Amino acid sequence: MADNVIEESDYVPGKDELDWGYEEGVEWGLHFPAANGEYQSPINLNSREAQYDPSLLDAGLTPNYVVCRDCEVINDGHTVRILLKSKSVVTGGPLPSDHEYELHEVRFHWGKENQRGSEHTVNFKAFPMEVHRTSNTACSKKNTVVLHLIHWNSTLFNSLEDALGKKNGVLIIALFVQIGKEHLGLKAITEVLQDLQYKGKNKIIPCFNPNTLLPDPLLRDYWVYEGSLTTPPCSEKVTWILFRYPLTISQLQIEEFRRLRSHIKGAELLEGNDGMLGDNFRPTQPLSDRIVRAAFQSPRLDAAVRRTTGFRGRTGTDAVLMMLPQHLT
Repeated sequence: MADNVIEESDYVPGKDELDWGYEEGVEWGLHFPAANGEYQSPINLNSREAQYDPSLLDAGLTPNYVVCRDCEVINDGHTVRILLKSKSVVTGGPLPSDHEYELHEVRFHWGKENQRGSEHTVNFKAFPMEVHRTSNTACSKKNTVVLHLIHWNSTLFNSLEDALGKKNGVLIIALFVQIGKEHLGLKAITEVLQDLQYKGKNKIIPCFNPNTLLPDPLLRDYWVYEGSLTTPPCSEKVTWILFRYPLTISQLQIEEFRRLRSHIKGAELLEGNDGMLGDNFRPTQPLSDRIVRAAFQSPRLDAAVRRTTGFRGRTGTDAVLMMLPQHLT
C-alpha cells in the first residue's frame, strides 16, 4: 500500500451506474434516450478532413489547475475515477469568452490488451501498441488508454449535474496514452490501485496534481468538436478537446489497471464474464453533419503553404506561430 494513502472505504454507486455495461453498449438507448442522439461520442478523427481554425489560438487554452488535496480515487465497476475538490478551472481556446469550466473529475478508459483501449480513433488506424519512448510525432497510433478530464461551466451553472445537456455546459479534455516511459504524475494513482481491486472500493489520497496530465505546456495542438458523454446518460452538448500528442505510461502501470475487477467481492459472475475491468470504451459513433476543427495545420495544408508561399522550412504549428502577434507567442 502506498505511504500517501490516508483513508480507505467503500464507495456506493448511484442508480444510473448500476444499470448498464459495455457488453450491451448498443442497447444503452433503451434506458438512456440521449444515447440515440445524432451527435454522440466518441468519433473517428480524420486528421485530413479536420478544418484548421486559427481563431482557436486567438485566446489560448489556459488551464489554471491547482494541486488537489484529499482526492478520492474510486473503482466504480466501470472505470477508475479521481474526484477533485480543489478549484481547478480552464478558460480560452474554443470556450465562450469569460467563462470558466471547473475540473470535476478524471476518468480512465483502457483495453485488456495493448492493441485497443482508446474511445476516439485517429484516421481509423489500429497500430501495435508497444512504443518505447515519447517522441515529437503526432498521435497516429492506436492508444491503449485514454484519460477524460471532465469539466462543467461554473460561470453558468451550480454543478456538473445542472450543466449536463445544456448549451456550453460541459467540457471534456481527452488525452491519448501509449505504452512507453513511466508517467510520474500518475504514480500516486497506480500505486493505490492494488487496494481498489473490487467494485465499490475507494481511497482518499492527500495530493494529486492534474497539471501533470497536460501533454504540452503550450497546449496549441488539439482537435475540437461537439459531442456527448461516452457513458450513460450520454448527454449531448459536450465540447470535446482532444490533444494531438499522447502521454505515455509504462507497461507495469497499465497492468495495475488491468488487475481491477468490475464486480463486488464475492459476486457470482455470469458465464463468459471473467470479471476483469477493461475494454471499457464505447464504439465510435457517426459524425453526421458535425465539423471537427483543428488548432494546427494538417500535413496536406502544410504542403499547400509550401506551394503558395515558397516557404521550405517547417510548417504546421511553427508556421502558425510565425503569423501570430508577438504577445501570443
